[in-house]
Amino acid sequence: MKLDITTSIVHHLYHDNEGQFGLRLSPNVLADDIEVLALLEELNRVYNAKPAKGYAHFVDETEVAAAGEEPAEAPKFRVLLEQWLNNDADFIEFSHHAARLLKDEISGYGFAESGFLMLADFEQTGDRFLLVSFLPVRDGVMVQPDLSVHRAAQLDMGKLQLAARINLTEYTANIENNDCISFIKGRAGRKVSDFFLDFLGCAERTNAKQSTESLVRTIQEFVGEEELTKDVAEQVRQEVYDYCGEQWQQGERVNIEALDERLQDKGAPSLRAYSASKEQELPDEFPADKTALRQLIRFQGQGGGLSVGFDQKMIGERVNYDPATDTLTITGTPPNLRDQLRRYFGMNH
Repeated sequence: MKLDITTSIVHHLYHDNEGQFGLRLSPNVLADDIEVLALLEELNRVYNAKPAKGYAHFVDETEVAAAGEEPAEAPKFRVLLEQWLNNDADFIEFSHHAARLLKDEISGYGFAESGFLMLADFEQTGDRFLLVSFLPVRDGVMVQPDLSVHRAAQLDMGKLQLAARINLTEYTANIENNDCISFIKGRAGRKVSDFFLDFLGCAERTNAKQSTESLVRTIQEFVGEEELTKDVAEQVRQEVYDYCGEQWQQGERVNIEALDERLQDKGAPSLRAYSASKEQELPDEFPADKTALRQLIRFQGQGGGLSVGFDQKMIGERVNYDPATDTLTITGTPPNLRDQLRRYFGMNH
């Protein structure tokens, strides 16, 4: 998807000799050249590919007061953002204040990594975005133009875990109840993303995983209770998986009305009517969670030294399950597994 950069800048956050965070501010925005475009496109690609993303909104004064913080005032990042959007500050000034704010937040959490804060204002798919990301670095070796070899710090995009993308088009339109901020979620336990949300002054509201899991459960009940044929049921599951996957890849929300129309085109009854009849109304829109989507088309589980996974369409064909005895029968094993088993039993030919 084509990406058009309006402006971008990078600042350096590093550990000084005393182990404290230092900050080196750039006095200029990045040049509008092919290298910067390639960097932002790669950053956007890595960001989009992260399966675990959360969605948030800016905390307002009412929520701050409810949390018992005095005085009740809007979070600092949002104030800075508003000043920039209202042309009360230019992009460089906005980024300098944001970088100092992140430095203070990082110091309070004891964050141990050095890296670069990148802010980028760009347009894609008709919307305007602000990407705020902390780019980690790693030691590397570079071959210089004169063919000499030097050690140099390199961006480690594969370890990107602190990044958020604000849909400025939706934010400035003042759409109510809209989670216009997406962010990379951390792993289990105390999430690394927590202090990044604090830095932005955001709170997670829409739980993509729970919403997607709710849709998956509804679809599984839907194809069973509506007595769809096996072929139609498989088409319905695959259509939901494909549609939600497309929306996830594009950074768009799942729209139940649009999904319902696609399913009816496949010969299925109305999903909205079904969910309403069961008094389990699905939200009109929500972000998809890629991991939860796999439950639509695959069975997978592990435990007790056993790991099993297979496509749902194999049930009744190559795979059969007996609930009474909790027995799974598989006909035809994968070639690499079959070779291992034959060697184990001494069947080398």
